[in-house]
Amino acid sequence: MPDDVKGPAMPVLATARPHPLASATPETCATALRMLAVDAVEAARSGHPGMPLGMAEIALALWGTGGNGVLRHNPANPGWPDRDRFVLSNGHGSMLLYALLHLTGYDLPIEELKRFRQFGSRTPGHPEVGVTPGVETTTGPLGQGLANAVGMALAEKLLAAEFNRPGHTIVDHRTFVSLGDGCLMEGVSHEACSLAGTLGLGKLVALWDDNGISIDGHVEGWFRDDTPARFEAYGWHVVRGVDGHDAQAVRAALDAALATTDRPSLICCRTEIGRGAPTKAGTHSVHGAALGAAEVAAMRDALGWPYAPFHVPDEVYQAFDAREQGAGLEAAWRTRFEAYRQAFPPLAAEFERRMAGDLPTDWPRIAAAIRGAAAEAGAVATRKASQEVIGRLAAQLPELFGGSADLTGSNLTDWPGVRRVNDEGAGRYLSYGVREFAMAAVMNGMALHGGFIPFGGTFLTFSDYMRNALRMAALMRLRVIHVLTHDSIGVGEDGPTHQPVEHAASLRLIPGLAVWRPCDAEETAAAWIAAVEEHAGPSALLLSRQGLPGQERTVEQRTAIARGGYILAPQEGAQAVIVATGSEVSLALAARERLAGAGIPVAVVSMPCLERFLAQPRAYRDAVLPPGVPRLVVEAGHPDPWWKLVGDGDVVGMTTFGESAPADALFEHFGFTPDAIAERVKALTAKVRASKPS
Repeated sequence: MPDDVKGPAMPVLATARPHPLASATPETCATALRMLAVDAVEAARSGHPGMPLGMAEIALALWGTGGNGVLRHNPANPGWPDRDRFVLSNGHGSMLLYALLHLTGYDLPIEELKRFRQFGSRTPGHPEVGVTPGVETTTGPLGQGLANAVGMALAEKLLAAEFNRPGHTIVDHRTFVSLGDGCLMEGVSHEACSLAGTLGLGKLVALWDDNGISIDGHVEGWFRDDTPARFEAYGWHVVRGVDGHDAQAVRAALDAALATTDRPSLICCRTEIGRGAPTKAGTHSVHGAALGAAEVAAMRDALGWPYAPFHVPDEVYQAFDAREQGAGLEAAWRTRFEAYRQAFPPLAAEFERRMAGDLPTDWPRIAAAIRGAAAEAGAVATRKASQEVIGRLAAQLPELFGGSADLTGSNLTDWPGVRRVNDEGAGRYLSYGVREFAMAAVMNGMALHGGFIPFGGTFLTFSDYMRNALRMAALMRLRVIHVLTHDSIGVGEDGPTHQPVEHAASLRLIPGLAVWRPCDAEETAAAWIAAVEEHAGPSALLLSRQGLPGQERTVEQRTAIARGGYILAPQEGAQAVIVATGSEVSLALAARERLAGAGIPVAVVSMPCLERFLAQPRAYRDAVLPPGVPRLVVEAGHPDPWWKLVGDGDVVGMTTFGESAPADALFEHFGFTPDAIAERVKALTAKVRASKPS
């Protein structure tokens, strides 16, 4: 498609103003946003100027000037609990957000805007939470910011129901999210927005940048949805046909959204991508590349902006400055919270603890009790052992929030007496429906909001549906927990569509994701405890459908589970070490008995979390896996992650898909039996003997 393909016709820009600028009018402020974005992209010779140019007036209506903005925030304290949240789901337009944060008074100096997209700057190519003050979530993969916003709005609604009391409202804020056509094309937007409408998240407001352009050109060729009707069908309040370049019209639409409290709102803003660029506005060429020196110079002339790159007049800074207003908003909230504290001291302390992400002071006692109960469990499927742990955790951790993607009875993610949000509008469990991707992204939003430790369940094989949200959780270092059951060919008769093979290996590739595959109830409890204690990263618990025997352990072995790998069956003079996970641990122990009868002493190592084990000191790893002793790993999944551990050893794994048959028949067919494992050890030790000089 040629570069001159244009989006929908829009009114022309206002006539250029004379030099110098006399005052910081709204038009001047919108121009300042545009030029900061253009200058930063031009300096980096990289970036996406089209969206910031097209959404300047929308941003102005939401963030405001002269203290008249809709967004309630405090630049001096970006994390105060009752602030409004703003999510830039169309994260490629990051310079719009950076310009707003800089101008309104956040700790983001102009030097950082000059370093846009440079190594070590606080202005990365796409917004990253924890890098830039005022950024609420990491966005860029389209649609996920929108789903994160749904999670934030859900968290607000649930916390308000739990903590607010008559005459004492301490949770009362909104979540605003900007989005583009790309966000709406991504399937996660359907999953999340359908759910948001069903749940009636009335404090969620979405602003759609309807410019009719994406990277390939005019979206009419591949995106003809009636988006307003789509969202009305979800149960949203929709404001149609808003001129996105008229800040007053956008503000009126925002006021209508704020007045609608029983359902989320979508504001449909018709815009021109690249607004203000003399020859590139309305074309897809302005989406993702610097405008070029000639176009920028012409744009300065057209907009009446006589200033050098990155220069902002004082009157513009004064107009945008939100520090005084923000400090007043936070101070008023803190006054209300102190009154709340006087009236409800335990509730106030609990709210502060949960928003800080701290565990209860008696957490060591809670964890010890859970471990003790698990030690008495005996033979049980690890998904059932997980459910027992969830019930005990839920009784002690009110921040634990569960759910499942329409597999509650299979994942066993609920617990006795839990209230479902779907039924009561409040509670601690959500049936997400068949929406794995949205579930994971909504959980990320809840974790980002604060006040909850979210977990959600599905089959391990369906983790593919939500993989990118899992990756984003790891990138953002979020405490979210994924309960992934039916973890191997042990699924049985449902066949290869439901039998994970490559999934554990694939999940282990995600940096910062702790993947646990426990072998019994004790290891399952240890995995849950480790996941809850992990403040800076997600966890995936891979759990069995079938029952697994409980293993005998010493106190030292129980403690060592948390290290990811430990010697479960020690052996003096071991000729080999069998390393196993999950359901294969009991098979490895049975193979050890057969090998002992054949005069081949071996040790067995259980390794429920490879990532944890590899993070241990070298001395510990060498004690568990002595150098020079051959190693055989047994896991009913793809072997690739294990080769780095075994060296010249061997792996009993799977490199093909499964079959539809009873689980016992499948384990025998694919070589996961004590006899087959013993034969592999014999072959390995024979190879080692043969390689030694005579």
